Amino acid sequence: MHHYTDVLKKYATFSGRARRQEFWMFFLLNMGVAIVVGIIDAVIGANMFLYGLYVLAIIVPTLALSVRRLHDLGKSGWWYFICLVPLVGSIWLLVLFATEGQSEPNQYGPNPKALQA
Repeated sequence: MHHYTDVLKKYATFSGRARRQEFWMFFLLNMGVAIVVGIIDAVIGANMFLYGLYVLAIIVPTLALSVRRLHDLGKSGWWYFICLVPLVGSIWLLVLFATEGQSEPNQYGPNPKALQA
């Protein structure tokens, strides 16, 4: 759960690096929260209002985490826009997110894995 709250604490922090574990744990917990919010929304009959609010609230931290994840690979945050290339772009971005980060410090900061060890 701390991976989810840590990302929310760094709401709009686009600098630094994010580990694979931080990215994927946030992704997993975010999907769980989105499903629960969607169910609550359907039960109370809010016509996707609560779900829409949740998506709007989480979009900036998700984008910031994605940029920090790309920084861990030594890539600029602008690589995120590769997902705009039809079909291949999203697959390539998924591969980048699943790739292990650089073990040595890079221009975006020290290795976050070494800092937590």
